[in-house]
Amino acid sequence: MKLQIQSVHFTADQSLLDFLQRKLDKLDTFFDRIVSGEVILRVQKPESHDNKLVEVKLFVPGATLFCKEEAGTFETATDKAVEDMKKQLIKYKEKLISY
Repeated sequence: MKLQIQSVHFTADQSLLDFLQRKLDKLDTFFDRIVSGEVILRVQKPESHDNKLVEVKLFVPGATLFCKEEAGTFETATDKAVEDMKKQLIKYKEKLISY
């Protein structure tokens, strides 16, 4: 899947970018017609514990799916976002099949 990753107010290292790409590529198993995706990484309020924010937007034919997750690390937030996207993709696929 073509993925655009943007980090706001910091530079993400290559290992984090590779991790994001690997995790989001697995979503193709649930819905194989994902056109592209956008990921935005942010650090919220640096003094708090859960300050890493991951926003994922997937473009599928006829819709745009979005989720936002916050956690202590970008990896944990990404895992949560992938689980949320998985549920959204399954629901969207079932909706397409029923019509």
